[in-house]
Amino acid sequence: MRIGYLECFSGISGDMLLGALVDAGVPFESLASTAVALNVGARLELRKVMRGGLTGTKVDVITPEGLAETSGHSHHEHAHENAREHSHDGHNHGPDSHAHSHAEPVQKRVEHSHAPHRHLSSILKIIQAAPLSGAVKARAVRAFQLLGEAEAGIHSIPIEKVHFHEVGAVDTIVDIVCAAAGAELLGVDKWLASPLNVGSGTVKCQHGTLPVPAPATLALLADAPVYAAGPPMERVTPTGAAILRMLDVHYDKLPAMRITGTGYGAGGKDTPGEPNLLRLLIGEAEADSSDAEPIAVIESVIDDSNPQVLAYVSELLLERGAWDVYRVAVQMKKGRTGVQLTVLCRPDLVAALEEVIFRETTTIGLHWRLEKKHSLKRDWIEVTTPWGNVRIKVARWPSGQIANASPEYEDCRKLATERKVPLKQVMQEAMKSFAADRDREAAAFKENQ
Repeated sequence: MRIGYLECFSGISGDMLLGALVDAGVPFESLASTAVALNVGARLELRKVMRGGLTGTKVDVITPEGLAETSGHSHHEHAHENAREHSHDGHNHGPDSHAHSHAEPVQKRVEHSHAPHRHLSSILKIIQAAPLSGAVKARAVRAFQLLGEAEAGIHSIPIEKVHFHEVGAVDTIVDIVCAAAGAELLGVDKWLASPLNVGSGTVKCQHGTLPVPAPATLALLADAPVYAAGPPMERVTPTGAAILRMLDVHYDKLPAMRITGTGYGAGGKDTPGEPNLLRLLIGEAEADSSDAEPIAVIESVIDDSNPQVLAYVSELLLERGAWDVYRVAVQMKKGRTGVQLTVLCRPDLVAALEEVIFRETTTIGLHWRLEKKHSLKRDWIEVTTPWGNVRIKVARWPSGQIANASPEYEDCRKLATERKVPLKQVMQEAMKSFAADRDREAAAFKENQ
């Protein structure tokens, strides 16, 4: 599995990600041609810069008005103040400064007291009309939908009324679409990221002075792990947050992988001693982590509960979605004999299953942890026995070959009860029928070769 890992120790914005992509090996010409294909009059410029003593790649979006990397934030129809102050993608601003300090202007700025606007629907039409792959378009459309939903929710307006200033819209379109194109060119299967340094302080924008992270950024980040470090400034922009969502980024520590590429994308402001960079690591995951999935383990040791109550609780936990529940006799302090109750479940079920344990048992404490789960792929095959049909659970190796098979207990139990035959006989006949079916399939396959 090819993994892209984003180290966001100084946050993330659209231009920082473009710089990191190019630095990691994405051809700049490919991103530049993507920007031109959008037919919005924008182009990209590339340069090497120093940030905190380290070299990074800076990608600037040059708009038709000659402004570099101005904004990425939208607003509703009733605000028409100076467009140049509406800059939520001006990454790494100082406190109370939100007027394009992120990008180091390439050309002299132009005043636009009443800049035209682009509604979300017109931006989506621009993306759909561009000669780009379907995957790139789908990702970019999703990012803008997320931006629009965030703004609509913040300002309590219909999403159709959300719009972007002309200059900011062009920047954001180019950032998002080029990020989607660059991600496709990298061929990454899974995107991961470190916790996000969102910055602190306040920023000035169309709606006044707002706290960092800006409301749109906060809405887009949802439950992402965040913190604030370093001088007060905006470090994660709405565009950066939308791109993280667009890529379906998961937040975790750096996984075991063989690093095959590294890229450093630069922000616009140099912060001495604190590299204002986004680092991108590209790697191949270790073989044993490609099919791993998280599993939660909940445990509690109980020494004063009726065994029948624990059996009942186990049934409740399984009904609530636990994968497995088991009980083991343990020797506790002061010679007491207890029962260790262990529950295996999806991580999102921990809170609900904890509530069942506290409510139904006498325990006053428990602990839980996350582990990795490896499992073979499973499917069901139905076979016929003299008493009726039985499902066989089949486990397969990655190659598709059968590793194990077993008859479904509940099916066999039902037939044994209804037909008054031993359970073991039903199970034996089910496996015999399964083996016969496999032999016939193998023979037919060999005959057709």
